[in-house]
Amino acid sequence: MPPRRTGNDYMDVDSDSDVSILDEFEQTTKAKAKGKGKAIDRSKPSKGKSKAKEQPYAWEASYTRSWDTVREDETGSLQGAVQDLIARGRRRRLLAPAAAIRRSIIRHLVLVLDLSTSMMDRDMRPTRFDLMLQYAREFVTEWFDQNPLGQIGVVGMRGGVGERIGEMSGNPQDVLKCISERHKLEPSGDPSLQNAIEMARSSMSHLPTHSSRELVIIFGSLTSCDPGNIHDTLEECVKDRIRISIVALAAEMKICRELCDKTGGMFGVAMNEGHFKDLLFELIPPPAQRALARTGGGGVSNPAADLMMMGFPTRLPNTSPPSLCVCHSQLKSEGFLCPRCLAKVCDVPTDCDICGLMIVSSPHLARSYHHLFPVKPYQPVTSLEETPYADSKCHACAAPFPSNPTQVPGTATEGMSLLGRYRCPDCHHVFCTDCDVFIHDVVHCCPGCGK
Repeated sequence: MPPRRTGNDYMDVDSDSDVSILDEFEQTTKAKAKGKGKAIDRSKPSKGKSKAKEQPYAWEASYTRSWDTVREDETGSLQGAVQDLIARGRRRRLLAPAAAIRRSIIRHLVLVLDLSTSMMDRDMRPTRFDLMLQYAREFVTEWFDQNPLGQIGVVGMRGGVGERIGEMSGNPQDVLKCISERHKLEPSGDPSLQNAIEMARSSMSHLPTHSSRELVIIFGSLTSCDPGNIHDTLEECVKDRIRISIVALAAEMKICRELCDKTGGMFGVAMNEGHFKDLLFELIPPPAQRALARTGGGGVSNPAADLMMMGFPTRLPNTSPPSLCVCHSQLKSEGFLCPRCLAKVCDVPTDCDICGLMIVSSPHLARSYHHLFPVKPYQPVTSLEETPYADSKCHACAAPFPSNPTQVPGTATEGMSLLGRYRCPDCHHVFCTDCDVFIHDVVHCCPGCGK
């Protein structure tokens, strides 16, 4: 009886040689089938092997190698790559429309979260649900920082119904508290777009006309369990001037696109974690409404602006005697007094529960104006001889400029100064690159002229 072969008897064969022999055999067979008896050059590697080395797996083609986008220059410095990133931001500000744009600084937004079982998928790490809660908390914090006079409510979609998670509030701590308790938001069942939109629409029915009504929906499912015709709900949203924006995590759905297009909102499908955050944070600035020009023949012009009444409260110190607040009915020492009815509220901005007056503080009101009157883009300084205001140090951070400046490595871009200096068009003070970005993106006010 011949000896029995074991698995080790087959380990002596070279796998690479097997692949090359099979490739040559396939090429020879194809050549004979076409009637071309050409000789095969064995010195050249097969095409299949070269493609496998360049791209081992097919799924790698859908991912962007972020480390390949940032490259070093000849000296090994990344300064040029950093300047290119800054140049893109400056270019975006320069391309902003210069025409009059109307924005609503008093915003009411309802954040609709998908709490269905589809949010437990792991295509976004760790899961769609955990990533959504993380980005939702960051979104709420940044939204209130940029829109201090606004209010946010939270609605969930699970089990085929809409669930009210948080009431409309102007206090960011209250909104963050309602989405921080993860055990109360466990995904289950299927979502329902119609029920969630109807619940959000009913919570904004009492709002005044001068405030904006917005819905931001984070949708991760491919189905919607609706009890009726969702197109009727869409018509009601258009009639009530409710703007719907959707960030999809799975794929584009026709009804989602219609909801955004007909109400004037934004729609996007997140390709990865970073893109998901970018789409969500694009909804933080107030939506712009193009101003209509008045025609000479008495044509259509902008609608008349309605005046609204606001009150500046009196702040009570911690040493004041405790009294009940009208918002939570709790005994507290500190708080704010309504200037109309002298009712005590805990935080501002808010609407007085007694007389309905909108109570705001002057810093909140002043900070909201930067959306209406943004800081003008600073002019790049291309040569020190072209301006008499070439200061020796930055007007904001007082960092001295080099006496013999050398051009920053990088390609020349429109609106970008290779000297790293930028001048305000109004006060003519000179600022460095870092202060230019900080002033336009964070401070929203020029330190030199206050505009």
